Amino acid sequence: MFRILIACLLAVTVAGCAGSQRPQADPSEIVARSYRDPGPSTLTLYTMISTRTGSGAHTSLMISGSERVIFDPAGSFRADVVPIKNDVLYGITPNVERAYRSSHARETHYARIQTIEVTPQQAEIALQLAKQMGPVSQAFCANSTSQLLQQVPGFEQIKTTFYPVKLSDQFGQIPGVVTTDYRENDSADLQQGLAENNARLNQLEAVSTN
Repeated sequence: MFRILIACLLAVTVAGCAGSQRPQADPSEIVARSYRDPGPSTLTLYTMISTRTGSGAHTSLMISGSERVIFDPAGSFRADVVPIKNDVLYGITPNVERAYRSSHARETHYARIQTIEVTPQQAEIALQLAKQMGPVSQAFCANSTSQLLQQVPGFEQIKTTFYPVKLSDQFGQIPGVVTTDYRENDSADLQQGLAENNARLNQLEAVSTN
């Protein structure tokens, strides 16, 4: 177990599975930014993978049901228009989702995106579990996400793991999962990607309110 934790800690220093030091949004901001996607209820697993070694660096889960959020345990994503409570990102519009994946995909890492359609009941259970998780400790992104998933009916076969790629492999074996890889070749600097996408979101927000 010690060896696993050391490996995770080394990975998170370069990829974004850092400890939660996020400002906490107030309830009114969360309600104001809440977004519900018009499509079917889905669960989407994001796995950030090193382009050099193939090792996993971060895990997160987008839940689309009565509202669309991303459970981003011990993640690094920040944006002015995205309220955060513990490790749940709210208001995941299509523009925010694109900014999220773009911020993580860069020269050194790509995002594996795995989506499965679920019932509204399954999505609601996942949503409530994410909200109850509280802030997740550094290097526990895959661990907390796997624990969440195995509590959702129909996903009981998911085993707890500290390894993002092993969780991705398990998730990919579930019938109906659609997997795509998202790549960009921009700067390896995660903070630069976050800043650039935050600026884009702010610009889109300004246009939409004028």
